[in-house]
Amino acid sequence: MNLINLGSLVHDRRREIGLSQDRLAKLSGLSRATINQLETGTIHELGAAKLIGLLDLLGITVEAKHTHHHRNALELVSQTASVSYKSTLDSAELASALVKGELPAHMLPHVATLLDEAPLPLIVGAVQEIATAYKQSPKSIWRNVSKWAAQVQSDRAAWA
Repeated sequence: MNLINLGSLVHDRRREIGLSQDRLAKLSGLSRATINQLETGTIHELGAAKLIGLLDLLGITVEAKHTHHHRNALELVSQTASVSYKSTLDSAELASALVKGELPAHMLPHVATLLDEAPLPLIVGAVQEIATAYKQSPKSIWRNVSKWAAQVQSDRAAWA
């Protein structure tokens, strides 16, 4: 669930209980502009305490639970890294290289694309899959990911 989904729930619930944006703002201690931005999906950030307070006021609960990443995250990451290239990045070769920490030269462009463009939840899932399959510490895989990001000079903020 994200802020856009939550904003839609807030909008629906606010209308269901007959509150204007202005009245909800006063009740919650937020500005009317914040309520409007949340409901229209244009808000970029709303602190957890403020959001939880607003949801509690409206009687909306959000369940926090561990989600399982895509089952084939490693395969999906390999496919994502291969979209712009004739050759495909072999997922088993990627996994083995990440365990060893050595980035083969022929994989450089694919890995650069992977680190810059693959959805982060897929990368997290792939690291988890590799660590489980190779009975390695996820921390060691993450160290290698960070090393590779520096090696390919990725400018993605996640690797800074």
